[in-house]
Amino acid sequence: MTSTIKVNNIQNQCGANIINENSDTITIGASGDTIALASGASQTGFGRTGTVDWQTSIKTGDFTAVNGEGYFVDTSSTAITVTLPSSPSAGNIVAVKDYANTADTNKITFNRNGSNVDGGATNPIIQNEGGSVTLVYADATKGWLVTDAAQKSDLGFPTFITATGGTITTVCTNFKVHTFTGPGTFTVCSVGNACGSNKIDYMVIAGGGGGGHGQACYQGSGGGGAGGYRESHSTPVSGPYTASPIATCASLPVSAQGYPITVGAGGGGAPASAAPNPGGTPGSNSAFSAIITSAGGGGGRGYDAGDGKPGGSGGGAGTQNQPSPGLSPGTVGAGNQPPVSPAQGTPGGRGTVAAFQGPHSGGGGGGAENTGTNGAVAGPGGAGGSATTSSINGTPTARGGGGGGGSDTDTGGSTTGGGGAGGGSPFAPSGRQDGSNGTTNTGGGGGGGAAACAPGNSAGGGAGGSGIVMIRYKFQ
Repeated sequence: MTSTIKVNNIQNQCGANIINENSDTITIGASGDTIALASGASQTGFGRTGTVDWQTSIKTGDFTAVNGEGYFVDTSSTAITVTLPSSPSAGNIVAVKDYANTADTNKITFNRNGSNVDGGATNPIIQNEGGSVTLVYADATKGWLVTDAAQKSDLGFPTFITATGGTITTVCTNFKVHTFTGPGTFTVCSVGNACGSNKIDYMVIAGGGGGGHGQACYQGSGGGGAGGYRESHSTPVSGPYTASPIATCASLPVSAQGYPITVGAGGGGAPASAAPNPGGTPGSNSAFSAIITSAGGGGGRGYDAGDGKPGGSGGGAGTQNQPSPGLSPGTVGAGNQPPVSPAQGTPGGRGTVAAFQGPHSGGGGGGAENTGTNGAVAGPGGAGGSATTSSINGTPTARGGGGGGGSDTDTGGSTTGGGGAGGGSPFAPSGRQDGSNGTTNTGGGGGGGAAACAPGNSAGGGAGGSGIVMIRYKFQ
């Protein structure tokens, strides 16, 4: 049996209407009230709220849209046509989204199906990558109107650098390091954006200079200067690691192209010679394209009071004899030549002036962080300037140490700070000892040679160590 309740108003306990019927208008709720449906309940007949129900079945071919629905449309294989509802009513709504970000290749076309779109009789299209549109039917004059439109580029999606070249390692999960121990090309295949990565950090170290020669009766010689050391580090660009104290925070933006890489060879040590000679050969430059160049280390000089050679770091100066009038120690090799900021190296040290056939010691070559020290009279050769340490490739490593100076005492110049510097030679029982070589791929300077005062006891300088180039960036 059906029951009927006839009433115009239903009130709450406070006497306020919560349902009111007045002629053809029914009001539900009082001012300030919230009308809620119970969990699991549904409504019909109230019209849409301006949104769509997105369909989970991806559309891969032509179809006819239904009022109130939104569609993900996959055009990765072919262009697709979406037919709008026929005989639409005001408030009808349809939405479409480019599912595979391929609408820029295979477009999505709307078939008007007899209705205008934005007042016109032309079928509109989506042809932007990741494009989407919401259409609401207004009336017969304007037809379907665009209420929302967007494309993928409107959102801040992070994208990252992809590149090839050198030996590639992954560090700290999200970063790659390209290591070049010889010439090659760093090829940027695609560039990311600022939300992901579009810059790189670098380490560019040149070849170290060769050490000077030790001549009989004139003994000590200068060590080679370290190859120029240049590094950048910005944590947002390449992540947290301990860079050299002399690194700059100015990372490099890159574009999709090939960047030639040059890795400088170490300079040759001065040959053993019974006469004055030009000293150690400067190291060769290393470079990241034409953008960052590190200068080869200056060569060390020998017994003839020769000046240390300039370079990324300067070579140590040679020695001189007294009582020859007007003689003074050779001039130290200048560092940071040519000048860059931050400085790529330091000057070398000075050799000694002593009595003829007296004890002589050469100056140490300059290092990445500190100047080479002076040789000591009747003491050791000058220590090579200290190296600097970076963990750009995930392993803390010292590089860029100056070569030690040679001496006719039992102590040669030390490789202060490590970093692949060559050891300066002490006087040896055999009467001569060549300087030791700088370590490969560190840019270390070669050590100076030493010789006693005896015929044929000339000693050669050590060769400089070759350079290295490393590039680090975020790849995911």
